[in-house]
Amino acid sequence: MIHRSSDPYTLASQEDRCAPRTRLTIPGQLRPSGGRAFRTVVHDLSISGFSAAALNRMHEGQLCWLTLAGLESLQAQVIWWENCMVGCAFSELLSPIVHDSILARYSGEDAYRAY
Repeated sequence: MIHRSSDPYTLASQEDRCAPRTRLTIPGQLRPSGGRAFRTVVHDLSISGFSAAALNRMHEGQLCWLTLAGLESLQAQVIWWENCMVGCAFSELLSPIVHDSILARYSGEDAYRAY
């Protein structure tokens, strides 16, 4: 279940799909606010957010930080959590250069753009 919000950024990033989402597999770490970092796999990425594996429940509105190899931690806010998957909106949109660099590094035969 995707939680709805009246915040325009959340609506744009999650509902309008204002940026192309790319399905791929990226190993990383996710650290919830006030918690310990854990290993995760990012399954979906756009300049506005991502979805990733999260075995422990995360709560709507909770801040978290995503760390991918070679990049500084990226702050995000949890939009939804369901069945051990979390959807987050980045606090600041990713630079298209950074986004494209991540895609170039991790895209392969299994990666595809989802519009």
